[in-house]
Amino acid sequence: MDTLINELETIVGKKGVLLGEDVAQRSVDWFTKASCEAMAIIRPQNTEQLSQVMAACHAAKQAVVTHGGLTGVVHGAVASPNELVISLELMNQIESIDPVGSTMQVQAGATLQSVQEAADEIDLQFPLDLGARGSCTIGGNIATNAGGIRVIRYGMMRQQVLGLEAVLSDGTVVSSMNTMLKNNAGYDLKQLFIGSEGTLGIVTRAVLRLQPKMPSEQTALVAVPSFDALTRLLQFASRELANSLSAFEALWNNHYALMTSEATKHAEILAGDSPFYAIIETLGSNEEKDAEAFAAVLEKALEEELITDAVLANSSTQRQGIWDIREDIETLVYELNPMFSFDISLPIAHMDEYVTTLEEKLEAQWPGVAKIVVFGHLGDGNLHIMITVRDPSPHSRRAVEEIVYGTLTRYSGSISAEHGVGLEKRDYLSLSRTPEEIALMKRMKLALDPKGLLNPGKILA
Repeated sequence: MDTLINELETIVGKKGVLLGEDVAQRSVDWFTKASCEAMAIIRPQNTEQLSQVMAACHAAKQAVVTHGGLTGVVHGAVASPNELVISLELMNQIESIDPVGSTMQVQAGATLQSVQEAADEIDLQFPLDLGARGSCTIGGNIATNAGGIRVIRYGMMRQQVLGLEAVLSDGTVVSSMNTMLKNNAGYDLKQLFIGSEGTLGIVTRAVLRLQPKMPSEQTALVAVPSFDALTRLLQFASRELANSLSAFEALWNNHYALMTSEATKHAEILAGDSPFYAIIETLGSNEEKDAEAFAAVLEKALEEELITDAVLANSSTQRQGIWDIREDIETLVYELNPMFSFDISLPIAHMDEYVTTLEEKLEAQWPGVAKIVVFGHLGDGNLHIMITVRDPSPHSRRAVEEIVYGTLTRYSGSISAEHGVGLEKRDYLSLSRTPEEIALMKRMKLALDPKGLLNPGKILA
């Protein structure tokens, strides 16, 4: 192994190879803060170096795990002591921006926030938005096909990528840096790597699609009297706000009550006695007209008893205060410790029944100690479910998973809406994919990574 490490040092330089304590002090899991156990972390500075690194690892049959911003929550970055980590932290440049074509070319290690800010400087926007925007990287967003709060309007990461470059397990560079919206010349190879969680290739660069900057932002927090009213409110907002609706986030009472309790730092913006709450946001081009239209829609929703109360943000500070209730995951982790986190999707019409069934099953198995918190992107059928049974043992985790995923199959839902599969959900993949689909995934893996060197054990056993 020393021979391989020495060879990699000649490729990336001594500063490009981390060993010992420099490896152990790195965390590989956002929730657990578990330390990295890899034998070394290799930090290439460009695609050519990474290609040479992978060629050397391929010759030595050395498995690797790719690291981006390390904000994932399904153990996709976990590396064993006999594996190497490939970190793209030094490949973080925004290479070029085309204001006319509305595209940006970036390296995979660039953070989402840096891309958003670069687009903002030329009066455009990169619409993907996540709470981890300051840490998560574009490569990680691509590898997991990230979603976020604006999927309802702009789609997932897949819709934001025009072209990309990736390095295969043997060092081959597949460069398809397409800058055009339309290109039907053969297979769309970039789709192989988007959402593949680093198991088919390591994304190194990408061409991102930018959108017009929307100078007008309207945000409201509303109280909703029932789940039926919540679904009708979504339909109403989608119709009345037309193409300006950019986010529709639902908060169950258990989430809102916890986040605005005396133990947290968030103010109770609305009274905490409503069964549901929603954050509604629009993006537009005319502040005055958009504000009038937004207020009129909220007033009409009150008249039709779709909502019982509302607070309309009239400053960026108030807007941030509303979103902080939704995005403060650190408080949830602290208050629900030990917490089991789930990211599922299912038809909107079945969400209330599904959550109610979960609550009943959890209470039956852990009476008086089980606690569930639910929130999510209602507009695209994605719920985030946080559960604690005050028992951190692996047995309890497995038992909770069986309840969450077992109940989900009744509604033909997905075990992963936007977080990926990693190691955490691998054993449950068959609940959301047919045997034929899994067989095809394995054939693709074998074709692109015949030695099984890329993120081994992730997604597929």
